[in-house]
Amino acid sequence: MSIKKLFDLSGRTALITGGSRGLGLQIAEALGEQGAKLVLSSRKQGELDEAVEHLKKMGIEAHAVAADLGTTDGAQPLVAAAMKHLGHIDILVNNAGASWGAPAEDHPLEAWEKVMNLNVRGIFLTSQAVGKASMIPRKSGRIISVASIAGFKGNAPGTMQTIAYNTSKGAVVNFTRALAGEWGPYNINVNAIAPGFFPSKMTKGILAKLGEEKLAQHAPLGRIGGDEDLKGIALLFASDAGRHITGQILAVDGGVLAV
Repeated sequence: MSIKKLFDLSGRTALITGGSRGLGLQIAEALGEQGAKLVLSSRKQGELDEAVEHLKKMGIEAHAVAADLGTTDGAQPLVAAAMKHLGHIDILVNNAGASWGAPAEDHPLEAWEKVMNLNVRGIFLTSQAVGKASMIPRKSGRIISVASIAGFKGNAPGTMQTIAYNTSKGAVVNFTRALAGEWGPYNINVNAIAPGFFPSKMTKGILAKLGEEKLAQHAPLGRIGGDEDLKGIALLFASDAGRHITGQILAVDGGVLAV
């Protein structure tokens, strides 16, 4: 098979949560450009409509389904709606997530639960629903979850205070490994991307506090993430080029975890 064919997603379908902006939209662009038909989800219909219009201008077929995956009953209706648009789901990208900044000793319980419910329970319920509805019966699928390098380490004093976020992303790391082990016999590949610092709505406050130059100093490559930097790994995990890769978490961080 040619390299071009290995990375081709023509005829494939993908559900991307948190797909209306930021890292999710970046991944949507990559999968759509390679031929995948998309369903994007987030809580805000207006942002979804803008994202779909943006993708359609690029020649990408995309649909929008608003859903709140921080609730216990958000995943099932989303997956049902996605199945109506797509017929089946080849690729699931678990990108929807939340963060909260507060000292550990004063971290509000409701904030802890908000982060955990979306970042951990939401990924579990969405993956479970997609697995039952499409991937397990068809014995085929790719699940890509967006973790974070915060799931591998803590925060230096005087920087971020995000204990719930770090904890949740650590859970995503081992969720990925555990699900890969269980669903490998169904020919379902389960992997995760662990971004370093990328500008986004979620990280806007951190960027304002610490500054891009200071954040970039922590990376051997001397830069923070950009608008194209997740596209390659997302395509690898989603395509036939990555068919023998499962249970892996790849950091896209400019080398921060390496030093």
